[in-house]
Amino acid sequence: QVQLVESGGGLAQAGASLNLSCTASERTFFRYTLAWFRQVRGNEREFVTAIAYNGRVTNYADSVKGRFTISRDDKNTVYLQMTSLKPEDTAVYYCARGAASNCPKSSLNYVTWGQGTQVTVSS
Repeated sequence: QVQLVESGGGLAQAGASLNLSCTASERTFFRYTLAWFRQVRGNEREFVTAIAYNGRVTNYADSVKGRFTISRDDKNTVYLQMTSLKPEDTAVYYCARGAASNCPKSSLNYVTWGQGTQVTVSS
Protein backbone atom coordinates (compact mmCIF):
# COMPACT_ATOMS: atom_id res chain seq x y z
CA GLN A 1 0.00 0.00 0.00
CA VAL A 2 1.32 3.42 -0.93
CA GLN A 3 2.54 5.64 1.86
CA LEU A 4 2.68 9.42 1.83
CA VAL A 5 5.15 11.16 4.09
CA GLU A 6 5.02 14.89 4.74
CA SER A 7 7.97 16.95 5.88
CA GLY A 8 8.94 20.57 6.35
CA GLY A 9 6.52 21.70 9.00
CA GLY A 10 7.56 23.70 11.99
CA LEU A 11 7.30 27.04 13.72
CA ALA A 12 7.33 30.33 11.84
CA GLN A 13 6.55 33.92 12.57
CA ALA A 14 3.76 35.74 10.83
CA GLY A 15 4.92 36.97 7.45
CA ALA A 16 7.55 34.29 7.08
CA SER A 17 7.66 31.35 4.68
CA LEU A 18 7.70 27.59 5.01
CA ASN A 19 7.99 24.84 2.44
CA LEU A 20 6.34 21.46 2.81
CA SER A 21 7.07 18.30 0.87
CA CYS A 22 5.20 15.07 0.50
CA THR A 23 6.90 12.01 -0.89
CA ALA A 24 5.15 8.84 -1.96
CA SER A 25 6.48 5.36 -1.72
CA GLU A 26 5.25 4.35 -5.16
CA ARG A 27 6.43 5.08 -8.69
CA THR A 28 2.93 5.72 -10.08
CA PHE A 29 2.42 8.81 -7.97
CA PHE A 30 2.61 10.97 -11.09
CA ARG A 31 -0.70 9.57 -12.37
CA TYR A 32 -2.77 11.12 -9.60
CA THR A 33 -4.11 14.43 -8.46
CA LEU A 34 -2.31 15.54 -5.34
CA ALA A 35 -3.66 17.85 -2.70
CA TRP A 36 -2.90 19.52 0.57
CA PHE A 37 -5.46 19.79 3.34
CA ARG A 38 -5.13 21.18 6.82
CA GLN A 39 -6.89 20.59 10.07
CA VAL A 40 -7.11 22.35 13.37
CA ARG A 41 -8.02 20.11 16.28
CA GLY A 42 -11.75 20.04 16.72
CA ASN A 43 -12.44 21.31 13.22
CA GLU A 44 -13.08 19.57 9.93
CA ARG A 45 -10.25 18.96 7.52
CA GLU A 46 -10.01 21.95 5.20
CA PHE A 47 -8.94 21.99 1.56
CA VAL A 48 -5.85 24.06 0.84
CA THR A 49 -4.78 23.31 -2.71
CA ALA A 50 -4.51 20.58 -5.34
CA ILE A 51 -2.65 19.91 -8.55
CA ALA A 52 -3.63 17.59 -11.37
CA TYR A 53 -1.50 14.66 -12.52
CA ASN A 54 -0.04 16.69 -15.40
CA GLY A 55 0.55 19.83 -13.37
CA ARG A 56 -1.61 21.92 -15.67
CA VAL A 57 -4.62 22.29 -13.41
CA THR A 58 -4.47 23.65 -9.90
CA ASN A 59 -7.05 24.75 -7.38
CA TYR A 60 -6.63 26.89 -4.27
CA ALA A 61 -8.74 27.79 -1.31
CA ASP A 62 -9.57 31.49 -1.27
CA SER A 63 -7.79 31.85 2.04
CA VAL A 64 -4.41 30.92 0.55
CA LYS A 65 -4.61 32.30 -3.00
CA GLY A 66 -1.62 34.44 -3.80
CA ARG A 67 0.30 33.18 -0.77
CA PHE A 68 0.63 29.41 -1.28
CA THR A 69 1.91 27.57 -4.33
CA ILE A 70 1.60 23.88 -5.06
CA SER A 71 3.95 22.10 -7.41
CA ARG A 72 5.09 18.60 -8.16
CA ASP A 73 7.95 16.85 -9.80
CA ASP A 74 7.64 14.07 -12.34
CA LYS A 75 8.46 11.39 -9.86
CA ASN A 76 6.96 11.07 -6.43
CA THR A 77 7.00 14.41 -4.61
CA VAL A 78 4.52 17.25 -4.23
CA TYR A 79 5.47 20.56 -2.68
CA LEU A 80 3.67 23.36 -0.92
CA GLN A 81 5.39 26.72 -0.79
CA MET A 82 3.79 28.92 1.85
CA THR A 83 4.58 32.61 2.03
CA SER A 84 3.19 35.54 4.02
CA LEU A 85 2.11 33.13 6.71
CA LYS A 86 -0.63 34.12 9.10
CA PRO A 87 -1.48 32.77 12.56
CA GLU A 88 -4.69 31.35 11.08
CA ASP A 89 -2.54 29.10 8.87
CA THR A 90 -1.63 27.15 11.99
CA ALA A 91 -2.78 23.56 11.52
CA VAL A 92 -1.67 20.05 10.78
CA TYR A 93 -1.08 19.83 7.05
CA TYR A 94 -1.85 16.62 5.18
CA CYS A 95 -1.08 15.59 1.65
CA ALA A 96 -3.50 13.37 -0.18
CA ARG A 97 -3.80 11.46 -3.41
CA GLY A 98 -6.88 11.20 -5.58
CA ALA A 99 -8.03 10.32 -9.07
CA ALA A 100 -10.21 13.28 -10.04
CA SER A 101 -8.29 15.45 -12.50
CA ASN A 102 -10.36 18.58 -11.81
CA CYS A 103 -8.70 19.03 -8.41
CA PRO A 104 -11.82 18.88 -6.26
CA LYS A 105 -11.99 20.49 -2.85
CA SER A 106 -13.87 17.73 -1.08
CA SER A 107 -11.77 15.37 0.98
CA LEU A 108 -14.07 12.56 -0.15
CA ASN A 109 -12.27 12.59 -3.50
CA TYR A 110 -8.95 11.63 -1.94
CA VAL A 111 -8.34 8.12 -0.77
CA THR A 112 -4.74 8.07 0.40
CA TRP A 113 -3.47 10.35 3.11
CA GLY A 114 -0.24 11.12 4.85
CA GLN A 115 0.19 11.35 8.60
CA GLY A 116 0.43 15.11 8.62
CA THR A 117 2.97 17.71 9.63
CA GLN A 118 2.38 20.51 12.11
CA VAL A 119 2.69 24.11 11.00
CA THR A 120 2.53 26.75 13.71
CA VAL A 121 2.57 30.46 12.92
CA SER A 122 3.10 32.89 15.76
CA SER A 123 1.93 36.47 15.70
